[in-house]
Amino acid sequence: MAALGWLPPRRRSATARSVLAGEASAEAARKTAQAGADQLTGAEADEADLDLLETGEPGEGLAEPAFPVAGDDLAAAFFDLDNTVMQGAAIFHFGRGLYKREFFQRRELARFAWQQAWFRLAGVEDPEHMQDARDSALSIVKGHKVSELMSIGEEIYDEYMAERIWPGTRALAQAHLDAGQKVWLVTAAPVETATIIARRLGLTGALGTVAESVDGVYTGRLVGEPLHGPAKAEAVRALAAAEGLELERCAAYSDSHNDIPMLSLVGHPYAINPDTKLRKHARTNDWRLRDYRTGRKAVKVGVPAAAGVGAIAGGAAAAIALHRRRK
Repeated sequence: MAALGWLPPRRRSATARSVLAGEASAEAARKTAQAGADQLTGAEADEADLDLLETGEPGEGLAEPAFPVAGDDLAAAFFDLDNTVMQGAAIFHFGRGLYKREFFQRRELARFAWQQAWFRLAGVEDPEHMQDARDSALSIVKGHKVSELMSIGEEIYDEYMAERIWPGTRALAQAHLDAGQKVWLVTAAPVETATIIARRLGLTGALGTVAESVDGVYTGRLVGEPLHGPAKAEAVRALAAAEGLELERCAAYSDSHNDIPMLSLVGHPYAINPDTKLRKHARTNDWRLRDYRTGRKAVKVGVPAAAGVGAIAGGAAAAIALHRRRK
């Protein structure tokens, strides 16, 4: 893939595959967002979530002006997906949906189930497990049409993902939209899946892992590497350059220490449902904290009462999901 002309010279170390993955993701995100701009009205957003709106309460005693700043069109917000916007990992939910449609066998479903259990118990993204899940997914979709997987992805969102959206994080995203800013998901999940989720939430678009396709059919290979860690930072950098954004005025949200490179790019980094390493890093660097997993943790990191309601709602959704799975 040739270098993109609108990108400024790079002054940081990054692997060639990370750069390629980031630039490919940014290019795909812009094309998709432009094509679907008329549909991104936010009409599908859950109106109940808007009551949970946060407008800048400080996390650890950090006094700041109200944020986001309305009318600042040089700013945007970048949200990690797994365990930040949505409970669990999108790739695993997608795998469940494909199994239901007989894309693969019980043995492979057990593999997906184990990977999801690990993710939920560990509470962090283990690169080896995530890579294994992506390799599994690539082998499954090889030879299928992109349009077919997009259509199925819409159904899978309704079946497995819609009820796992954290209301508190959804409200933060809505705050940026209400301020007139663009909001992008940034995830290692396939860009097609991420785009569906972004559209259903009324967001601008999504940066995700780009799987190679020829004539609209998946080849089973990636463009660059999974959008994880440094590759996410490269994607945000590339998209900001293309959109004319000033990163110091932008915000980024994530639960994982793997996303510290992305969070460090922006002027307003947030740790959402943070793992231990990210929580420590956030406190050391005076980053703001939000936790929607339990009421106890929400109080511990100073989340406003309204956001605490979001945490309770998120916990209830998790309980319902577990109950249904056991039937």
